[in-house]
Amino acid sequence: MNILWVRLFCMACSGYLMLSAQSLLAQVPDTGFQYNLVHVAELPKTTEQLQQAYDKLPGNTDAYQDLLSALLRDKDYKSVEKLIARQMSYNNSPILNIDLGNALLATGRKKKAEEQFDAAVLAVNGEEIRTEQVANAFINAGQEEYAIKVYERSRTILQNPYYFANQLARLYAKSGAVEKALDAVLSGMPAQFGGPDETRAMLLELLGTDPTKLKLAQKELIRRINLAPDNTYYTDLLTWLYTQKGDWEGALIQVEALEERTKSNGQRLLTFAQQAAKQKEYEIAIQALDVLLDKGKEQAYYALAAAQKIGLMQEQLEENPAYTKEQVEVLCKAYDEFLKNYAQYEASPMVLDYAKTEARFHNNPQEAIRIIERAIQQPVASKEFIGTAKLDLGDYQILNGKIWDASLTYSQVDKAFREDMLGEEARFKNAKLAYYRGDFKWAQAQLNVLKASTSELIANDALDLSVLITENTPDSNNDALLKFSRADLFLFQNKDAEALQELDSITSLFPKHPLQDDVLMLRAKLAVKARDYEKALGYWQKVYQQYGKDVLADDAVFKTAELYEHILKQTDKAQKFYEQLILDYPGSTYVQLARARLDLLSRPAAAI
Repeated sequence: MNILWVRLFCMACSGYLMLSAQSLLAQVPDTGFQYNLVHVAELPKTTEQLQQAYDKLPGNTDAYQDLLSALLRDKDYKSVEKLIARQMSYNNSPILNIDLGNALLATGRKKKAEEQFDAAVLAVNGEEIRTEQVANAFINAGQEEYAIKVYERSRTILQNPYYFANQLARLYAKSGAVEKALDAVLSGMPAQFGGPDETRAMLLELLGTDPTKLKLAQKELIRRINLAPDNTYYTDLLTWLYTQKGDWEGALIQVEALEERTKSNGQRLLTFAQQAAKQKEYEIAIQALDVLLDKGKEQAYYALAAAQKIGLMQEQLEENPAYTKEQVEVLCKAYDEFLKNYAQYEASPMVLDYAKTEARFHNNPQEAIRIIERAIQQPVASKEFIGTAKLDLGDYQILNGKIWDASLTYSQVDKAFREDMLGEEARFKNAKLAYYRGDFKWAQAQLNVLKASTSELIANDALDLSVLITENTPDSNNDALLKFSRADLFLFQNKDAEALQELDSITSLFPKHPLQDDVLMLRAKLAVKARDYEKALGYWQKVYQQYGKDVLADDAVFKTAELYEHILKQTDKAQKFYEQLILDYPGSTYVQLARARLDLLSRPAAAI
């Protein structure tokens, strides 16, 4: 009888009379539901009470399980066997055979226990739910070998070698049978609902980074490829496996072989290059693209491959602090030749990268300006592209000493994108120009508005510059800040010697000015640019040691960690400084990022 209907009936008859659990039980028939209420209330505690509850509800699964647990706890195996025999008279669940087998094992009767386990296996009929239940019961009992037998029997009955592939693979791997685990996963691959991605995930779980297991998997995949050379699944998996071992050259060989075998149009090579680039394997990624490019310009993906190659060369340049002039010139030439052959890219992000390379790396802002001005005149140039390009154009005008031209360019973007993120970025750039010129009052007024920007990056940059101005204009004498803003401008314009002169004069003329930590941070920036990393670390150390309570201390710690991680490749020291940031500056905006970097650095070295 449904308890809800009992309650509603009583409420209707008695005027919202609330029945207690005990009075309600008195009205409800003596069924398993009654036991459940007692069970939830956890009333019976002793073995005797649990026996009484079971006697009242013989055959009830919950009552049986609670009493069985209590008897096993008491090591009363004679009563356990009686209980199981009694329960068997009510149902024929193979789980009971497993319970009895466990009890028999506990009393040293191994042969009889195995008979019960075998009976449980034979009770499996191929039905999925029962198969899982019996297998899990064996696993919980620590009898994994019988769980394997359960899955294997169901496979035989169903005459389907793909069923329960992952379950069997895990059990085989746990027992040390890696070859069988691999066979289960690879043979079950056609039935994987997640396709190759699920298979790769399963292999990662089984193999990890163990070189011996990875070698076994490689050997098995090669064997399967030889047996079925047209099965691209296995070749794709072997390619992926090579990347897990860090053997990107071996992976590329497999991709090339598959391309040749399937007479593909190069899409696999493109995909592989993207994967390699994601792992910062730029050289191998470029090799893959070169293979495609060598096939000739008539290939469907030729232009895309050429563009991707230039993009990778750009990434290499930007991530290499020790780049050479020759590298820059080769890249600029590649951009120029590509754009001459593929005019459709003239108003694309590639053009902006080309201009950046000329301005920032080739020290040729005039050429960067020419490239941008030509791009925004293209008929296919969208409004958003023109806005983005003009923001870059303003930067290069500053590099070229055309401060007022830059302000006009930013204002054009501000006007065209008044309610857009590009407009906010233009207003920030104009505010920073005012700061460079020493017009701190006007800059501060703009920054106060931009601190509420919907863009977190713009809001943070506006806040940082606003704090710099506020904290360093304590009175009408702004001489120190004027010198600092000029140094900042010189740094932006790549006039590093002039920037250092201004910083030296601040240190000499205003030794007690609150700008000293900002001066150290700018010196560190110049040192990194000059690749004098020890000097940069020294400047940052002075900031977090001498000005540990000021706003730039956490910034100095974070930049120290980044330098150790990305440039010096000393991950142990990087971790130390990320940890220091989290502990010493819990309110820092860098904390979340530091946690993410720590998590990444603490993982085993394995390809994703």
